[in-house]
Amino acid sequence: MSLTVYAATFLLTFLLIFLLIHSADILGLIDIPNERSVHKEPVPRGAGIAFVSSVLIVSLVFNYTHVIEYYYIYLSIFIVFLVGVLDDKRGVPPVLKFEFIFAATCILYLNDFDVSSLGSWLGYQITLPLILVLPFTYFALAGFTNAFNLLDGLDGLAGAVALVMLSTFLAIGLLHNDTLIITLSSLFIVSVFTFLLFNWHPARIFMGDSGSLTLGFVISILSIQSLAYMTPSAVLFIIALPILDTFIVMTRRIQRGISPFRADKNHMHHFLFKAKMDVKFTVILIVYIQLAFSLIGYQLNQSDNFLSLILFGILFYIFLNFLDQRIRHRHKD
Repeated sequence: MSLTVYAATFLLTFLLIFLLIHSADILGLIDIPNERSVHKEPVPRGAGIAFVSSVLIVSLVFNYTHVIEYYYIYLSIFIVFLVGVLDDKRGVPPVLKFEFIFAATCILYLNDFDVSSLGSWLGYQITLPLILVLPFTYFALAGFTNAFNLLDGLDGLAGAVALVMLSTFLAIGLLHNDTLIITLSSLFIVSVFTFLLFNWHPARIFMGDSGSLTLGFVISILSIQSLAYMTPSAVLFIIALPILDTFIVMTRRIQRGISPFRADKNHMHHFLFKAKMDVKFTVILIVYIQLAFSLIGYQLNQSDNFLSLILFGILFYIFLNFLDQRIRHRHKD
């Protein structure tokens, strides 16, 4: 794609976010702090409306044939984006979000875009039975989309982590000349970077669910597309941080005898922020952690799934114990 396309994406995203900030009160897009919030003052939200719309509009104007070719991809993204916008505007129950993601997954599945194989393990190719392909694809898409949504807890965090993942997928797309990966990742890199100009601490606007849900879903799509060139465990490293964070938080909740779906302030970014009380330091540290994971995944590429999964399990165990807030209490006893 030409520089004109990227320039148009940057300028349109910048303009739409600027307009959203100054019309957030009228549109009812204000984030009011609660007991789990880090910010103390009301802040405009819904920047995802701007940076996702920019990508979709620019794609339709400058790359119409590509959008028509992959209409099912863009339609599924739009469906998830729509429920995110509804949530930013008036709030929607979690079950409705999962229903919209399921509808988007069905559109992908009906166009043969799914997870039908788990790769080769110890020399054996594991292919899912046809009856399990749709449920597993939905589990993968909904699971990561929700995990990424939960990562959006500090100024600049979700956007910066997304940039690392998108950049890794762009490298994969360029290496294998995959038009879909190159187009989606590069346009979202430009739009998310523009958003970060407004979202870096202290944030002038939050991305909202319109941004976090859509970004999570787009990264999920890029992950599935990358399975044509990489092992599943290598892709797992590229998108590791939200998955690790979600599993660790749910594991801790189960250990404490509470619901794994109960909201709290025990996510990785909460733990690290409490240790230093510095938003920028916390975000940069987490971004470096994700960068390390992404580089490992990129380097593993076609490595054995079994050994890669063992390495991932070791890292999960380290994070589970290192980021356990109960340790502090144990030392005090």
